[in-house]
Amino acid sequence: MSSVVAIVLVVLAAVLIGAFGIRVSRTTSDFYVASRTVTPLWNASAIGGEYLSAASFLGIAGLILTYGADMLWLPVGWTGGYLVLLVLVSAPLRRSGAYTLPDFAEARLESMAVRRVSSVLVVLIGWLYLMPQFQSAGLVFRTITGAPTWAGGLLVASVVAVNVLSGGMRSITFVQAFQYWLKLTALAVPLVFMLIAWRSHGAPGLEPSDPWALPLHGREYPVYSTYSLILATFLGTMGLPHVLVRFYTNPDGRAARRTTLVVLSLLGAFYLMPAIYGYLGRIYLPGIDRPDAIVLTLPSHLVPGVAGDLLTALVSGGAFAAFLSTSSGLAVSVAGVVGQDMLRFKDGVRSFRVATVLAVVVPFALAGTARALPVADVVGLAFAVAASSFCPLLVLGIWWRRLSTTGAVCGLLAGGGMACAAVMLTIIGGPHSGWAGALLAQPAAWTVPISFTVMIVVSLLTPARVPADVARTMVRLHTPETLDVDRGDWRPRSS
Repeated sequence: MSSVVAIVLVVLAAVLIGAFGIRVSRTTSDFYVASRTVTPLWNASAIGGEYLSAASFLGIAGLILTYGADMLWLPVGWTGGYLVLLVLVSAPLRRSGAYTLPDFAEARLESMAVRRVSSVLVVLIGWLYLMPQFQSAGLVFRTITGAPTWAGGLLVASVVAVNVLSGGMRSITFVQAFQYWLKLTALAVPLVFMLIAWRSHGAPGLEPSDPWALPLHGREYPVYSTYSLILATFLGTMGLPHVLVRFYTNPDGRAARRTTLVVLSLLGAFYLMPAIYGYLGRIYLPGIDRPDAIVLTLPSHLVPGVAGDLLTALVSGGAFAAFLSTSSGLAVSVAGVVGQDMLRFKDGVRSFRVATVLAVVVPFALAGTARALPVADVVGLAFAVAASSFCPLLVLGIWWRRLSTTGAVCGLLAGGGMACAAVMLTIIGGPHSGWAGALLAQPAAWTVPISFTVMIVVSLLTPARVPADVARTMVRLHTPETLDVDRGDWRPRSS
């Protein structure tokens, strides 16, 4: 019962804080990028809130419990990706003045074809990322109440729709910043009590012969899978539309860089804890049926009685905060693209709101029909698609002036298309065995090089398709804000 109360309180807090956004959201810029007035600490907290999804809160501990210490590469990669983002992308991306990734693609390459391909990929990545959020919400709700799995997903989808419809980016910024600190507290407080209980039990450890502690344990072709996972997580961060859209909300490029530095600290603090949950789970509950639920079940197992129930309630509330915050950010990024590139109503706010409904309903329906995989695995597949598509586009688009329109389109279709095909085959028909299964389950190691290679080679073969104003665009992306350069919001020609 206490867990249900905790979930209700988290949902009410999300709705009430989001409702505050109604009072301050009036313009299209408020809905899409919070009028570019979010400070670095506030924005970093919001990024932490939306980035720390079900995969971070539940999935990492479950994978570490199942496959061992090799899965520590997941939190390392998910945090380290922001270092790459800091060095290569964050400030130039903010200086572009765009609202969405397709906006940037069209501004840099002056091509509607690139914009359309980018729009489709943003929607696919967003939906692929939203599916495990709704599935995990169903798992948590069923574990706590015994309700059908669709009920938890429906609850999260409804709250997300209400928050995003009410105030757009400005509204969910308040909600996500609050939810980061709630999630950090929801893992840290139970962990303190569990470590005290573990010490009181004599600090038991693993048996020396336990294969969990051995390197490269538990999966076929582990060396390839590990390196492919590292590549996907390090490079995929810069291609996640719901992460990149937050950098458009900073006042300038300097604030974007400061935001990234704060994010690295916040994520580093959070990711220390799921690994300990996985280790304690291996000691106390090695045979649990659903490893993704180890974070929910471990506190009451180590701390009996009312205290254990209260700790479980706190973790349950934190899990729902993870679903709500990540789903809100994804819904905004997908709705922004659908509203601008597919609906195109004269009223920009109306387009955004209709697009929000589509952004939430479709992945909720898919979550009810798709085969359930470990949540962190599905999110890892989304990272692979992002790394194979938008990472090459951003890196080459920002740093290589010879990138041509044809090269960008061919690279997006080659890398992004192959990664999407591998993801669909894994989700629908997997798991596959042998090398084919390893290549499909972790495609980044071959799809990322293909995308970069195709973009570079085709661009060199089509120099006539390099945008005419590329020099002007490059100056805009790389000139410091201290110089007097026109940086007004860039509007897509299609609008």
